[in-house]
Amino acid sequence: MLEVSALSVAYGKHQALRDVSIVAAPGEIVAILGSNGAGKSSLLKALAGLVPKSRETSVTLGGKDISRLRPHEIVEAGLALVPEGRGLFGDLSVAENLQLGAFAKRARQGEADRLARVLDMFPRLKERRAQMARTMSGGEQQMLAIGRALMSSPDFVLLDEPSLGLAPVVTQSLFSILGDIAAAGTGIILVEQNTRASLRIAQHAYLLENGRIVGQGTAAELSADPAVQRAYLGL
Repeated sequence: MLEVSALSVAYGKHQALRDVSIVAAPGEIVAILGSNGAGKSSLLKALAGLVPKSRETSVTLGGKDISRLRPHEIVEAGLALVPEGRGLFGDLSVAENLQLGAFAKRARQGEADRLARVLDMFPRLKERRAQMARTMSGGEQQMLAIGRALMSSPDFVLLDEPSLGLAPVVTQSLFSILGDIAAAGTGIILVEQNTRASLRIAQHAYLLENGRIVGQGTAAELSADPAVQRAYLGL
């Protein structure tokens, strides 16, 4: 279980997040909804240890307090981030990027089996193992970024705008794979501009506005909420 409470983040005088609390279960997809500037990316970066959190913040993963761990220690604890923009090593091959994903100690055992599962999940990566990452299409790079995160053997994956810049048919395929990843037991915290697609695959969702959680519920409940429909679904 991933449990976050009283999470606050500030950039100088700008308060990006205020007392945010969320909970996610293993194998569950939790969508974070909100407009641009609401604090969604800051939330994921804070969980990954990339931006400072307030002293009152509590983050536990599987009952272990990871609130004050450094980024590489958070990966070791079982939390992997796929950032907006993918963050790949462009001049390295597909195979090398995946190998770097397994750098965490927790990922060493069973690395070969995990690699086989990732390549089965993303056949295009198997075809292009020797290709440099920067020469791949946007959809292929996103597959590689997710595959690299999975190579760390995470309990939860944090996904920031995975469909950004992708064609609709590629997005549809990608979201289907996210469902498969969750069904296999890996939890997903999803920040995604395509609200409709997010709610279609998520089990739970939170509404983030001006750095605060202003609503939450099952994906079905929020999909049927008139305010959500007007603000995020174009209805």
